[in-house]
Amino acid sequence: MQDILLLMQEPTAWIALITLIVMEVVLGIDNLIFISILTNKLPAVHRESARRVGIGLALVMRLALLGTVAWIVQLTTPVFEAFGHGFSWKDMILIAGGLFLVWKATKEIHHNVDPVDHDEDFIASSVTTGFAAAIGQILLLDLVFSVDSIITAVGMTPHLPIMVVSVIVAVTVMLVASGPLARFIEKNPTIVMLALGFLLMIGTTLIAEGAGFHVPKGYVYAAMAFSALVEVLNMLSRRKRQREKALKQ
Repeated sequence: MQDILLLMQEPTAWIALITLIVMEVVLGIDNLIFISILTNKLPAVHRESARRVGIGLALVMRLALLGTVAWIVQLTTPVFEAFGHGFSWKDMILIAGGLFLVWKATKEIHHNVDPVDHDEDFIASSVTTGFAAAIGQILLLDLVFSVDSIITAVGMTPHLPIMVVSVIVAVTVMLVASGPLARFIEKNPTIVMLALGFLLMIGTTLIAEGAGFHVPKGYVYAAMAFSALVEVLNMLSRRKRQREKALKQ
């Protein structure tokens, strides 16, 4: 307790905390988009609970991983070498998560373009199986993002309390924002395709990172922000045309 009080008196600790919170929130956007799309496929009565349970378990997972920071850091040690690049457990986790995202986003895009074959969706029609499948996929992706963000956090500060507070704040923001974001995506079908495009880009980025090709996150998020801005302008234009059409009638 005394160490925490001393830590609170250091300006550098507060700077590290604010920086980590911003980083965790930004990294959480990827996960939040995936959660919103996934839970919107469930029956309406189960969507909110699925988001809360998934994000709540994600918080537990991240705090548990923070308790094993020494082990997490060792995940960056190369296990084998191929194509001139040493692959660590972190790299393999990123590649596996990226492949899963690309596969999931591609499958969802196919169902949006050709909605005839919805029976092939791996989220089963029964409510129980669908709920469990959604939670499982949320945790799977959160494991990938958690390992990446925690290793980044360890490189930014050696203080565990700062990491714990930043994770709690970021997950709380995700919990608050998950409902409005999911409802916004549900009410705007064109946003779904844009969000799936984001997931494709994020999955490709994870694969590239795992293969040893560093992709600056700023470029990725700048592209996402620009695309989102264009879509907002399109939405405003469509609404204006709809209002004008309604007035003429």
